[in-house]
Amino acid sequence: MPSKLIYNDQQYTLDADKTLLENLESQAVSVEFHCRDGHCGACRSMLVSGDVTYSSFPMAYLKEGEILLCCSKSEKNITIKSL
Repeated sequence: MPSKLIYNDQQYTLDADKTLLENLESQAVSVEFHCRDGHCGACRSMLVSGDVTYSSFPMAYLKEGEILLCCSKSEKNITIKSL
């Protein structure tokens, strides 16, 4: 069974090879962003459940429980909410 991505209470299919932003874009979900490498913080979201990995840790300031959709990936079910 494929993993799922829940964003703002809507369920989508998760492709572990894509960033969370790419996953949402490929399913026609509009997400605010300005960069794709973790510098600006525009796509900052709250991690409700699950885990993410970063290819390189983002430069934008993150509070506890926040993630950047543009440069994070997940291999398992994940739930996130926009801020």
